[in-house]
Amino acid sequence: MLQMFRKRPVMPSAAEALPGRSDPITTAERHFVNGNPLKGPYPEGSERIVLGLGCFWGTERKFWQLPEGVFVTAVGYAGGYTPNPTYEEVCSGQTGHNEVVLVVFDPTVLPLDLVLKTFFENHDPTQGMRQGNDIGTQYRSGIYTLDDAQVATAQAMRAAYGEALEARGFPPITTEIKPLEAFYFAEGYHQQYLAKNPSGYCGVGGTGVSCPIGTGIAA
Repeated sequence: MLQMFRKRPVMPSAAEALPGRSDPITTAERHFVNGNPLKGPYPEGSERIVLGLGCFWGTERKFWQLPEGVFVTAVGYAGGYTPNPTYEEVCSGQTGHNEVVLVVFDPTVLPLDLVLKTFFENHDPTQGMRQGNDIGTQYRSGIYTLDDAQVATAQAMRAAYGEALEARGFPPITTEIKPLEAFYFAEGYHQQYLAKNPSGYCGVGGTGVSCPIGTGIAA
């Protein structure tokens, strides 16, 4: 444990990353809470975004508990190099992947800016390769986008929250915003983990800083 605190987590290069595998690992078919299919089909008009904000057990629950607009959530891995990684491989720090949550939502009911409000207000986006006592490249803050409109909204909200946090004495935001190259579903036992294990580890925190959503930030 002490070694983890002494060693600064560093992203591997593509050449250093584990090779992974050609076939997807086995996962659940349906959401444990609402019964919707994890891999689709998703309703027409749905929007998807992938978010990393620390240990994915607690962060996934934040999104499936939103009062309306979310069709399904799933945990997985993104942002790195290794194809179809396992949880153990991601935790090794040798895949480059982040622990992430896929959120499939109805933007007419739940606009993207409100999804990202949940994202920014339920973790500390200034900590780099960690979230609280969880240290490692897989715990970094990240937004993985599917189109240019999502990029614009994410960048605007990162800037707005950055100003609000700076005013409260926090360091600069470290949230990465990158196009989603691939999302790999995590193993079945990780899906909706806290619904299956209500007393399990959560790890969700926050800065206590909220930011008004208005002109120039909305999706």
